[in-house]
Amino acid sequence: MPTELKVPSVGESVSEIYIGQWYKAEGDTINTDEPLVELESDKATLDVPAPMGGVLVKILKQTGETAEVGETIAQIEPGKPAGVDPLQRSTSPAEKPPTQRAPEPTAPAAESTPPKPEPKPAPVHSAPAPPPAPKAEEPPAVTESAPIVDRTPSVQPQEEWQRDAAERASTATPSTAIERGEEAVPLSPVRRRIAARLVEAQHNAALLTTFNEIDMTAVKDLRAQLGEAFQKRHGVKLGFMSFFVKAAIDALRQCPELNGTIENDHIVYRRYYDIGVAIGSDRGLVVPILRNAERMSFAEVERTIEELAKRAQSGNLRVEELQGGTFTISNGGVYGSLLSTPIVNPPQSGVLGMHAIQNRPVAINNQVVIRPMMYVALTYDHRIVDGREAVTFLRRVKEAVESPSRLLLEV
Repeated sequence: MPTELKVPSVGESVSEIYIGQWYKAEGDTINTDEPLVELESDKATLDVPAPMGGVLVKILKQTGETAEVGETIAQIEPGKPAGVDPLQRSTSPAEKPPTQRAPEPTAPAAESTPPKPEPKPAPVHSAPAPPPAPKAEEPPAVTESAPIVDRTPSVQPQEEWQRDAAERASTATPSTAIERGEEAVPLSPVRRRIAARLVEAQHNAALLTTFNEIDMTAVKDLRAQLGEAFQKRHGVKLGFMSFFVKAAIDALRQCPELNGTIENDHIVYRRYYDIGVAIGSDRGLVVPILRNAERMSFAEVERTIEELAKRAQSGNLRVEELQGGTFTISNGGVYGSLLSTPIVNPPQSGVLGMHAIQNRPVAINNQVVIRPMMYVALTYDHRIVDGREAVTFLRRVKEAVESPSRLLLEV
C-alpha cells in the first residue's frame, strides 16, 4: 500500500504552502531522507525529505499549485519496482522502436509497366517554317496638322518599383518580424506576503522619511588597517554592516521610540534589540533577525549575517529566524542604490536604509576635499516617532560611524 507524503507544519499561523520544484519524477527510485520537493510558505522555504525508500509512484500536487498543511501531495511505494525494465520505464511510448515487419512482396515483373521513353526533339533544320504572321494594319500617316503625342510609358519605373516592393514583402522571412510574448507566473507565498505587508505598512502607519549623509573615511581606514588581522582571528571579513548594527543599537538606546511598537492604545518599549537585516534572494526579500544584537561582538555580527545570507540564498532559513524583530536595516548599496526610501516592516516603527559609497566633494574646515560619502535614510512611523527623535537617531548613527571609537567608549 502506498505511503502518503503530507505537507508538514512550517510554523505558526501558516496554513497554506506553495509547491516548488520536485526533485524527483513519477517512477523514480528514492532513498530515505533524500530531498524530494521544495515547499515555500510566506515565511520560509524548505525541502521535504523522503520519509522512506522506494518509488515515487504518484505526484498529486504539481509545481506552482498550493496545498494546505497536512494535505497529501504524493504517494510512495516501498521497495523497488518489480518486473519493470528500467530502460523501458525511462523510455516514453513515443520513443519505443517500431515493431519490425516482414518486407512486402514485390509486384510481379509482368505487371510493372516500363516508363515510356521521352520523344526525341526533332532537328532544328527539319522543323517546318512557321506561317507568316498577318500583316498589321499600318497606322495612318501623321499630317502636319495632327499633334505629336509622346507614347513613351513614363510611369513604368514607378509601377515596377511598386511591383518589386510587393514581391519583397510577400517573400519576407519570419525572422524579420518582431517576436512578442507574455508569460503568466503565479505569485509565490513569499512574494504575496511581501506585497501584503508593504501595503499594510502604507495603510496602517503614518510613514515619513528623513535623510543624512555619512563620511565613511574612518571606517574604511579601520578596515584597511585591521581587516586582515580581523579575518585571520575570527574567520570572517570585517564589513560595513557590523558598524551600522552597533551604531543603530546605540542610537535606539537614545531614541527608544524607534525600538517600540503600538499595540491597541499602548506604546510598547522593547528593552532588547532584535535587529532585522534585509537580504535579497532569488525567492524574494527576507529579513532574518539578529537576536539580542546588543550582546554580540563585531565578529559575531559579521559571522551571523554571513551565515544567514548563505542560507537565505539556498532557501534553508528556519521560520523562527524570520519572526519578530524590533528594528530593520536594509543595505541597498550592495545593488548600487544611491538614495531610496525604505518601507517599515510592521509592526516595527523604523527602518534604516544604507546606500552606495560614492566619492564626493565635501567642505571640511572651509576646504573642499574628496571623501567617500554614503546617504542614509530613516523611514519611521510618525504615530509614535516625532521628527526630533528621527533626526536625533540619524545624527547619532552618523557620529558613531564617522568616529567608531565612540562605540567602544559609549560616548
